[in-house]
Amino acid sequence: MAPYTLTYFACKGRCGAMKIMMAGQGQTWTENLVNFDDWKTGDLKSTCVFGQLPKFEDGALVLFQSHAIMRYLARKHGAYGADDTEATLIDMMNDGVEDLRLKYLKLIYQEYDTGKDAYLKDLPNHLALFEAVMVKANTGFLVGKKVSFADYNLLDLLLNHLVLCPSCLKSFPSLAEFVKKMSAEPKIKALLESADFKKLPINGNGKQ
Repeated sequence: MAPYTLTYFACKGRCGAMKIMMAGQGQTWTENLVNFDDWKTGDLKSTCVFGQLPKFEDGALVLFQSHAIMRYLARKHGAYGADDTEATLIDMMNDGVEDLRLKYLKLIYQEYDTGKDAYLKDLPNHLALFEAVMVKANTGFLVGKKVSFADYNLLDLLLNHLVLCPSCLKSFPSLAEFVKKMSAEPKIKALLESADFKKLPINGNGKQ
């Protein structure tokens, strides 16, 4: 029996980074996919603490909120830095990733047809910040010498952007190398190439 259970909609969405992290850490999980219509009319929503998915289960422990889940997995599997200082810097980097993800989600769900050109024009300004972090760290990771949950989150977001704009990392060699190296890690590669992962759209509205 898989140690973890994920309940989420039939898209990668907020679980993309989570799955990449669990795969990278050699973990297995079962997955309950929820139909949007069933979510609207069924009882599941009322059982969720904040009325949102994903839902994560580890035995008797039930968690909601994607970043709380990511941090739990990071602490449990040694992906939260070597000490408190690194952990705090990892939190900071993850917050930076989330800032860009929120901009991306606003485009996808609110402005895709009217704001895509402006978004892509501004995107290099955001990617340059992460490129500078990678260059300064010079370890292949955002913080320290070991992969953290912020790295998994960044990888997921960059993969999404490479679908949106395949050339978006052309001017950012450190980020491009980061994506190449992380995606080639055997356990992550197996997930990314798996039929179950590939069949899911990135976002719930089908836009990507």
